Amino acid sequence: MHIHFVIHEVFEGPGAFRTWAENKGYSSGYSRLYAGEKLPNSVKEIDFLIVLGGPQSPSTTTEICHYFNASAEIALINKCIESNKVVIGVCLGAQLIGEALGARYENSPEKEIGCFPIAFTDEGMNNEMFSHFGTTTVVGHWHNDMPGLTDKSEVIAYSEGCPRQIVEYQELVYGFQCHMEFNPVLIELLIKHSEKELSDFKRNRFVQQPEQLRKNDYITMNNNLFYFLEKLTNRYLQKKSH
Repeated sequence: MHIHFVIHEVFEGPGAFRTWAENKGYSSGYSRLYAGEKLPNSVKEIDFLIVLGGPQSPSTTTEICHYFNASAEIALINKCIESNKVVIGVCLGAQLIGEALGARYENSPEKEIGCFPIAFTDEGMNNEMFSHFGTTTVVGHWHNDMPGLTDKSEVIAYSEGCPRQIVEYQELVYGFQCHMEFNPVLIELLIKHSEKELSDFKRNRFVQQPEQLRKNDYITMNNNLFYFLEKLTNRYLQKKSH
């Protein structure tokens, strides 16, 4: 199994996704765009494409951010989907998946930073991929926007501040507006790079401050992510064998 990560910023890294890959002994590749690394030309060796978050939006141009090319990432996502690879998008990555499938991203009703509960829809609770989550669970958030929906997508989970937290686009394609990959290392990096943002929105009911961000439990959400990834791996291998 080979996992390829598209990383937009050093402070929005793979976190628990990398922990999972390393624990399973899977190989990993990286496109650290902020460091000038390129997107892969071929998807032949990729099994999982994981597109991570960032402060950009799908409408951010290369004039605004020279190392972020939304069109190139969308083309890579489409290539992986067409090749029956697993595609997971987190935050910005989720929005790019929606764009790749023809669904425009939108602004979220609320800005969310910190750890807050998500609730599962009827579709989510009846979806075997998410059966281990229960009806609600606490996950990480750090966003202003949310992914668009296609005619075939299903909303798996939502929060009080955002109606699209987890979206199943296809059997191997998932968008997570939430951040289940957060761990203490990533949180420290995000705090360091978000001092003004945290201060400006400190009165927002869905924005936690550094003291609380450091106290949150990231282990449970990481473990739930690991179990989901195990199920998704099994689904992928079954489809690949047929």
